[in-house]
Amino acid sequence: MKIRNSLRSAKTRDKNCRLVRRHGRVYVINKKNPRMKARQG
Repeated sequence: MKIRNSLRSAKTRDKNCRLVRRHGRVYVINKKNPRMKARQG
């Protein structure tokens, strides 16, 4: 999982990426390619 200060670039890399808010943190999750996982905050 990558920790980034901007998730816009992480989200646009793949069309299966989803932005999810959990516990005040923003995550990018991807069921098809789990290597795309990222976190902000």
